[in-house]
Amino acid sequence: MAEKTGDKDTSGREIPGFDPKSVDPYLVRDPQALAMNLARAVENLGKAASEWLEPRERGEISESAANPVTDMVATMSKVVEYWVSDPHRTLEAQSLLFSSYIGIWTRTLHQVSGQPPEPEPETFPRDKRFSDEDWTKNPFFAFLRQTYSVTSSWADKLVTEADGLDDQTRHKAAFYVKQISAALSPANFALTNPEVYRETVATSGANLVAGMKMLAEDIAAGGGELRLRHTDASKFAIGRNMALTPGKVVAQNDLCEVLQYEPATETVLKRPLLIVPPWINKFYILDLNPEKSFIKWCVDQGHSVFVISWVNPDARHAEKDWEAYMREGVDYALDTIQKATGERQVNAVGYCVGGTLLAAVLAYHAQTNDDRIVSASFLTTQVDFTHAGDLKVFVDEEQIDAIEKEMNATGYLHGSRMASAFNMLRASELIWPYVVSNYLKGQQPLPFDLLYWNSDSTRMAAANHAYYLRNCYLSNNLSKGEMELGGKVISLKDITIPVYNLATREDHIAPAKSVFLGSSLFGGQVDFVMSGSGHIAGVVNPPDKQKYQYWTGKKPGASFDDWAAEATEAKGSWWPHWHQWVEAKQDERVAARKPGGSALNAIADAPGSYVLQRV
Repeated sequence: MAEKTGDKDTSGREIPGFDPKSVDPYLVRDPQALAMNLARAVENLGKAASEWLEPRERGEISESAANPVTDMVATMSKVVEYWVSDPHRTLEAQSLLFSSYIGIWTRTLHQVSGQPPEPEPETFPRDKRFSDEDWTKNPFFAFLRQTYSVTSSWADKLVTEADGLDDQTRHKAAFYVKQISAALSPANFALTNPEVYRETVATSGANLVAGMKMLAEDIAAGGGELRLRHTDASKFAIGRNMALTPGKVVAQNDLCEVLQYEPATETVLKRPLLIVPPWINKFYILDLNPEKSFIKWCVDQGHSVFVISWVNPDARHAEKDWEAYMREGVDYALDTIQKATGERQVNAVGYCVGGTLLAAVLAYHAQTNDDRIVSASFLTTQVDFTHAGDLKVFVDEEQIDAIEKEMNATGYLHGSRMASAFNMLRASELIWPYVVSNYLKGQQPLPFDLLYWNSDSTRMAAANHAYYLRNCYLSNNLSKGEMELGGKVISLKDITIPVYNLATREDHIAPAKSVFLGSSLFGGQVDFVMSGSGHIAGVVNPPDKQKYQYWTGKKPGASFDDWAAEATEAKGSWWPHWHQWVEAKQDERVAARKPGGSALNAIADAPGSYVLQRV
């Protein structure tokens, strides 16, 4: 007689009269299959552990003494010290938490008794991680969710209400509490997430087998570090379905390639356009595909577009500092533009840290009477780092010393370090949902071009990165007029050319308030504009999509909140507004230019070879 295992018996025949809806989705229907798959999952987990341990045993990876965990413990101890140093405060903190627990316990007992769930307090946080209906209807999962929510809110309140903390310590403590809370969510564990639990029962644990296999593969791909997959990378290739705007590499040196794009109009603006992207990630964020490409859109409007494609540095580039990135990057590109077009003066765009470098270069140029750049557009660029957001958590003397020791040993900072830091800024969106989906549910992520680009990390040249951390994040020398570059002390006040300064409202990397504050440091006219969305989507926002919005307003003053309150909202992309701003400075046009002109021979087709180098 065949053994029955749910809707079918072991011979594969349907069981007469069986109704799948009547089966408890949390009831294990095939214990033997589940046990076997759990054993296979543990075996794959062991492989993942081996992939993590082996490079450390070989000495290929050494853990820094001043890693985030060490700093987190030191920071949180200051918060704990405040609350336990006074018995009255300790009792107050405990009472606040336990009173919330009593309310949860009362509602749970009410629900377990078979009565409808009691309404939760209106102040109770709503969280998309708990969108599954069983987080509310099932008493067990409802209890976990409510307990987690009030505990994480309580921990956050302990930080905000702790007296005697300096601003940096409070900022770091709030950040670490957010990270701990995100990590400890019951949604992140197989036995406490109803969706994962049901998936495990339905597949007899096959989801965990696939997930642990994927975990081992991702650690192996990261060379002993977890390279969390956000997308199906097999669906993308640079030059095949990304970075497709036609153009040529017209110049190349040890630090960068200079790309010039084919014209798409019969006439082009007389002044060429130079784009200085960040080196922290790759330039093709501005050329993801023809529908999202800022570069292609600029070409279509009649700009002669030149872009710097930075090398993915290795040990050979250890001594390349900011002066090298100025002379062998920005200045080299300006020389190339003049050779290719015969034009000496250009409009320049700097994105993120590429904009920070551009601002420093402009300040240096002002002292050396170099007037080749006649207008500057900064996209989500910080020149003042007072309000530099959560990245400042990773920057203090001890942590920079540790990073410098690591970089001095190799000549560069590995790309995974920066990728991890950026992901931690949005852990609830970029880390834990993928941990659950990939490793607990065993699901391959969907193809997504933006997340493919996000995973295509770059290394940081040692001298360049140390200079950036110390002069910008740690000492804020650029905003103070104390940065030394090329043997000169430079000041942003010397920059008197017109500036278009774009911030994005939800930026975690270059907060809008920080970008706004930098506007007051330039010596000329500044048009401050704020786009909707964040650091990437707020910039890469094609007009055809009609997404988001942007705000314009009066001349930026002392208060960002005052400016935002009075700003005028416009629907759609900021791109046409920026183009009109550029044309208003000079709209003279000339015949379309072929890449390289008559002076330079094309080295390769765009997007070139440097962008293809992967970590």
